[in-house]
Parts: sequence; C-alpha cells; structure tokens
Amino acid sequence: MNPRLFLSPPHMSGREQTYIAEAFESNYIAPLGPMVERFEQSIRSYTQAPNALALSTATAALHLALRVLGIGRGDVVLASSFTFIGSIAPILYQDAIPFFVDSDTASWNLDPELLEQAIARAPKKPKALILTHLYGQCADLDRIGEICNRHGIILIEDAAESLGALYRGRQSGTFGVFGAYSFNGNKILTTSGGGMLVSPQKEFIDKARFYSTQARDDAPHYEHTEFGYNYRMSNILAAIGVGQMEVLDERISARRQIFEWYREELESIDEITFMPELEGTRGNRWLTTLTFERTDPERVRLALEGQNIESRPLWKPMHLQPLFKEALRIENGTSQRLFETGLCLPSGTRMSRDDVSRVCETIKTVLS
Repeated sequence: MNPRLFLSPPHMSGREQTYIAEAFESNYIAPLGPMVERFEQSIRSYTQAPNALALSTATAALHLALRVLGIGRGDVVLASSFTFIGSIAPILYQDAIPFFVDSDTASWNLDPELLEQAIARAPKKPKALILTHLYGQCADLDRIGEICNRHGIILIEDAAESLGALYRGRQSGTFGVFGAYSFNGNKILTTSGGGMLVSPQKEFIDKARFYSTQARDDAPHYEHTEFGYNYRMSNILAAIGVGQMEVLDERISARRQIFEWYREELESIDEITFMPELEGTRGNRWLTTLTFERTDPERVRLALEGQNIESRPLWKPMHLQPLFKEALRIENGTSQRLFETGLCLPSGTRMSRDDVSRVCETIKTVLS
C-alpha cells in the first residue's frame, strides 16, 4: 500500500521543540505566559494589525468579536453561507439571527450583489457581516467593504483559512473591525488548536481580553461584574505558534507551488475548473479545490481513498444544513453547485511533485 497522503497535515519548522522547552524551563505550563505575548507580537508584525489576542479557537475569536460589539438577542448578522459552521456558531451563541448570503462565481466567496439584496430584504437592519475568505482566497473586499460602510454594517473577517493571503498587498483579516485566524491542526499554520483575534481598535481587543479570561475585575480576589469565558491560548501552544510563524511564508509558497503542479497536470481536462483567484489578490492556497462538470466527485473521492489518498467534498453551504432549514437566506445556487461538484485535494506542504502526480493519475483514471 502506498503511504497515506493526508489532506492538510501539520508541518513543523523544527524550532517548535526549542520554544516548547523554553516554556517548560520557565514553568509557564498554563494559559498565558511569555510565549503567548511573543506569538501575538509575531502576528502583529506579520499582518500589520495593531492589536492581537491569542485564543483557544477562531470560533472563540468570532464569538468575542460579537460580544464586544454588543450584538445579541434578535440582532441580524449577515454571513457567508459557503463556509464551516465555526464561522456561524458564534451568532447562535449570542442569540442573534444569521442571514446567509450565497457565493459568486468569480471568487466562490460571498456575492456582493446578493449582499445588497440581503440588506434590503432583512427584517431589520443587520448589525454586522461575518465574511469568510474561503480556502485561503480573499473575497471582493473593495465592493463588500463599500457596501458595509454605506449601510453602517460592521465588517468582521473570518480569515480562519486565509492567514498570509493578500488583497491589494494588504493582509486578509485586517480590513474589518475584527479579523479572526485559525491555527487548527489542518491549517497552513498550526498550534494543534488555537485562534487569534485582531483589530485596529485597542479598546476592543482589551475588552475581548477581559471576556476571554472569565471577565475577572481588577481586584486581589475574584470579583465579577460581567460573565466571561475561558478562551485564552496556553503558553505551550503559543510556543508552537512562534516556531510556525518563522516559516509561514515558506508554507504559503509551497502551497501555491502545489496548486501550480495540480493546474499543470489537470487544467487541460475540459470538465475541471479550479477555484479562481481575484485580480489584485494572492491567496495562500491552503487547499487546492476544483469542480467536475460531468463526473460525480464522490466517485473521484472514493477512487482516491482506494489509493490511500485523503480528499474531501467542498463545504456544504449553511443554508442547506438541517440546523438552518428555517434560517434567513438569499441564494443563487452557486454554493450548492460547488458543493455538489467540488472536491478538496491533498495540499500538505511536504508533498512532492511525485505525490501530486499520484493524485492526478488517479483522477485521470476515473475521468477516462
């Protein structure tokens, strides 16, 4: 049996153990500590976001963003439908109302024209938009940002998958009032589990920090005037993040090279379409994704699995999930079509050209 090709396995830099050892030697084997501060600083330096807060997950980051903004029961929050539920669950945590917006074909991300229509059709003025940058590719931030500004809607970027992606030379996650990054085990940078909340407004991050540490008031004893959460990142996991940040650009280059190898081998097949990249952007190509015009992608997935190769369907849109069968939505069929015809291919940064060829040969066999 050929060795397993995973979809997006962790890839350590080689320095993580050094930083973990430093954390052990300092005895900060708990949430918070010097490595957390160092990791936050590395994100600030890399993204140019003025303020950053290391957390347990990106979902926690989005939850804190909504809480800090005062979004609560009965408030309408617009959101990308073509995404992972971690982008949406925080809306439910706050007893707010999600309003799902479908994708465009130019980016597979949220459709700006549908966004305008959703605002007009909403039962009341939406308070915020959670905009997902899908599979490491930036949404149309110029148009979406202008719409949000014109209507007084707060932009929150779900950049969980897009750390290092650029929109007109600027890092994804830094256009909104808040941005959230993920360091889950399958992301381009991993701490095994973790997230980061960034914002240009220090007072917002300070308030999020307060909520993330059980909302403990400034007193020698445990005093609480508000409730909070246990959402902070541990010092040990942050040490992994410090090591990962040292090679982030190398990982992005590798993912983009892997995409180019796939494109070179498969683009001549007329039924295959790869996820597009908007002009003026540079995605991190976290996952190489494609659609099949005629072939059932499940046939391809099972054939790949038969060769010990992991692949995965594209996200099932939120407006098609049983949980949200009664939810507000505006759809054009794009994300449903992508879900029904699409597949994510192995994209781990240790992959060789031969590994990519192995995947492609299996796909070609199915299509022939």
